[in-house]
Amino acid sequence: MLDRLASLEKEFIEVDAMLADPSVFSDQQKYVALSRRRKELEPIVDRYLKLLAAREDLGVAKEMFQDSSGEDREMLRSEIDDAETRIPVLEAEIKVLLLPKDPNDERNVIVEVRGAEGGEEANLFARDLFEMYQGFAARQGWKLEVLGSSPSDLGGYSEISFLLKGEGAWSRMKHEAGPHRVQRVPVTESQGRIHTSSATVTVSPEAEEVDVEIDLNDLQIDYYRSSGPGGQSVNTTDSAVRITHKPTGVTVSMQDEKSQIQNRAKAMLVLRSRMLKAEQDRVAAEQSDARKSQIGGGGRSEKIRTYNFKENRVSDHRIGLTVYNLDKVLAGELDEVSDALVHDERAHQLADFSG
Repeated sequence: MLDRLASLEKEFIEVDAMLADPSVFSDQQKYVALSRRRKELEPIVDRYLKLLAAREDLGVAKEMFQDSSGEDREMLRSEIDDAETRIPVLEAEIKVLLLPKDPNDERNVIVEVRGAEGGEEANLFARDLFEMYQGFAARQGWKLEVLGSSPSDLGGYSEISFLLKGEGAWSRMKHEAGPHRVQRVPVTESQGRIHTSSATVTVSPEAEEVDVEIDLNDLQIDYYRSSGPGGQSVNTTDSAVRITHKPTGVTVSMQDEKSQIQNRAKAMLVLRSRMLKAEQDRVAAEQSDARKSQIGGGGRSEKIRTYNFKENRVSDHRIGLTVYNLDKVLAGELDEVSDALVHDERAHQLADFSG
């Protein structure tokens, strides 16, 4: 590991030198790439230098300790203890920093929430999930922009998509992908019986035009009048847009904006991101046959998380975590669950790294 760290320190020095070169500054694409690399290397090199210093301190203190006595010996004993405490902490931090980076970590995130099983209750739950992510985004300091929505008759969403911008959005939100199950008494239930419904969440990295090449001849673009709950028309012009990628059958519809051009731009944004995610999943599936799709069937038996209103309970089935603060979670206080998922992923990565 020390050889690798020495190599990274050398690269860090070289990157610093290149960033100081005026010719590099005039090439914005190269300058941005180097700046990003410097940002990645800086915390690693910082801890590497601290590790070298701690090891040197330990060696010197041990050597002097042999010939010391009285107060000097006590002081050196304290320095030895301090260095022996710092070294494993720094080594652990370095191991985490050396873990492979997710290629999507720097990207914005597109989230799509859909009501699945349970009829109108599923659509109401989809709204609850959207509002949960809205609160969570505010707590994380992310910017949220609704791209499109299909309101349902009772005020829920049969589908809603939104863009999240901010540091850490992908590393946290990617764990939200999959079927979510709710157990509660629906507003449509007169007998007070608990029902089980579900909504699905898909999470895709925002794709730039250069990431996904789409032939315009492969697109079927339809324009129509936007509609609200119950199908009633809410616009007098054909501003809603539906884009179908004919080779894959992927279809995206947008109607929230009054402008046909804006709806088309948002639809293309979601289409590119879905196709980028599909390609990434295809590559990952070739590397691991065990990988499953995010959505599954949207059924009650396939779920990543259950929200039980009667017990005020949230259970994440992937890591066996249960918390009894459903009301706070749905208000956006998702930190405890999100942190646990991030830590679980890191623990698996460290196990593979150590192996």
